[in-house]
Amino acid sequence: MSQDLPAKHSDDFFADIREILRNARNHAAKAVNSAMVDAYWQIGKRIVEEEQGGREKAQYGSELLKHLSKALTEDFGRGFSLANLKNFRQFFLTYPDGRKSYALRSELSWTNHRLIMRVGDEKAREYYLTETAEQNWSSRELERQIATQTYQRLLSTQKPEAVAPDEPSTLSHLKDPYILEFLDVAEPPDLHEEEFETALITDLQKFLLELGGGFSFVARQMRISTETSHFYLDLVFYNYLLKCFVIVDLKTRKLTHQDIGQMDMYVRMFDDLKRGEDDNPTIGIILCADKDETMVQYSVLKGNEQLFASKYSAVLPTEEELKAELERERRLLES
Repeated sequence: MSQDLPAKHSDDFFADIREILRNARNHAAKAVNSAMVDAYWQIGKRIVEEEQGGREKAQYGSELLKHLSKALTEDFGRGFSLANLKNFRQFFLTYPDGRKSYALRSELSWTNHRLIMRVGDEKAREYYLTETAEQNWSSRELERQIATQTYQRLLSTQKPEAVAPDEPSTLSHLKDPYILEFLDVAEPPDLHEEEFETALITDLQKFLLELGGGFSFVARQMRISTETSHFYLDLVFYNYLLKCFVIVDLKTRKLTHQDIGQMDMYVRMFDDLKRGEDDNPTIGIILCADKDETMVQYSVLKGNEQLFASKYSAVLPTEEELKAELERERRLLES
């Protein structure tokens, strides 16, 4: 006659078995995904090789893909449409030097690869490949990062001699401007700072993704006190890549010199009162609706490794508007 297991033992036992199966399925899914991505690259390679052997390349290639699509669909079912075969071909053409360009990103789905291979700049592609793998971006999040030109926004904060934001320096983790279209809040002057702060906290996960890699939330309205006064910091984060605290001050209007002076004081106070022995110097970011180039040029922001002023947009700008803004920031940095 069988006996029931004690509740505690049975719960632990079943939980262990479930975890083993989940891990196995995850590993199997990753292995299948990696194998299929590799197969798509090989198919693209063979298509290009076969097309190049055709006497009339354009006509031959078009007919070749139509016949191949029909044959593969009959044998393997869905997934081999004419459009997908063209994607396989483009995948190979994007990485013609071999599988090494993407092999270390086996955790990326084919959908992710399809999005990234359409990015024209090679260094930008490498950035999106790396960040998607390390930050575990979904295809939807990756599409947003590309659409909002995250790589270019990071690059716009680089010094002219810098090549790409691939080193763990302060500038390689800060953007200008920040795109906050997910908040669904009013544009200035109708937006109030309290409302802005509440919206960011409500959508904190998306805001952290927009801030970039390594950021974790610490506090809202953190109080720092001296012997005579109390001060309240809008938002405080910690970046484990930079190994420092990051203070964010929210301004729903144009940047003023008083804002810069206030942030300078906050950073100095925080370093003195809160910074740990193993922490790097605190960074202060003034997130403002607009800023004047002259003020930035001739204020303590100029050349300061701890103070930054970045614009934000509560709506998704057009590609042309964003390019114009990035060009303006580039000129300001070079000056």
